[in-house]
Amino acid sequence: MRKLKLYPTGMRLHEWIALEGNYWADEGIEAEYMWDTIKNVYSYKAEPYKGRPQDQPMLQGEGAVTNACAWGSVANAGAGMGKFSAAAYGIARNAIFVPADSPINRPQDLAGVPIGVGLRAGSHFSAPLCLEKHLPIEQINCVNVGGFGTRLQVLLSGEMPAANLLDPQISMAEQVGLKRVIAGTFNTLWWTPPDMDPALLDAYFRVLERAEQDLQRDASRYLHLWHYSIPSEFHDREWDYVKFHEGEHFVHQPYSMDKYHELLDQMERWGLDDVMEDKTFEHLVLAA
Repeated sequence: MRKLKLYPTGMRLHEWIALEGNYWADEGIEAEYMWDTIKNVYSYKAEPYKGRPQDQPMLQGEGAVTNACAWGSVANAGAGMGKFSAAAYGIARNAIFVPADSPINRPQDLAGVPIGVGLRAGSHFSAPLCLEKHLPIEQINCVNVGGFGTRLQVLLSGEMPAANLLDPQISMAEQVGLKRVIAGTFNTLWWTPPDMDPALLDAYFRVLERAEQDLQRDASRYLHLWHYSIPSEFHDREWDYVKFHEGEHFVHQPYSMDKYHELLDQMERWGLDDVMEDKTFEHLVLAA
């Protein structure tokens, strides 16, 4: 059995399906879920870059694999934190929500309005992605508040007038009556230690592909597994998982060079490429 340490982001059901179905054993993998890190990533506050809980396994050389938005995985590799894999990618959702009684109804109404995001994570990069069609970049006001549980919490408490949410917080926000202003999709990429065994990562991807096939056949069978992705501060609420979206989807196809250059152009346009010391694809990608 090959050992694999992982800390899923919580945006998708695949790792929970694999856990419940013991898919890892069929690939000869002994999977170690880093539950403390997973829970900390859900609920961290406004930590600085490289101070976020998701950064610590990479900085401490723990040999664990995770994923992040495509921009974040590439930027992290360019900042000296691990590598990214171009052998597969995800398609995730984001949506900017406001309180139900907010006067904000259109994307244009968000001009200059503080939008809660997680610093240099999917919620941060996807905000300008969906808003730049409606607003000048200088009027998109992203504010680092932390993890996805925190972003939902600051909306409900009134601390922030808007926040960019991902799955399953989008479904949670809908159930508690928050108002969606704009939504979009974005790619994720897997973020690995620099010495990750490509063969082990390929086996991991086969597990995710199997779970993806399960979701494509009948997502409703697995929606209850979202309970693994609920931040601790929301455990006291009753969630109707039947009404949840199935979340991020997995695509077992290469992430193209064209897409790589497009995301570099986006980061430069948004002023979010400044942590990168290296932008050379061959230096940052995990070798096949």
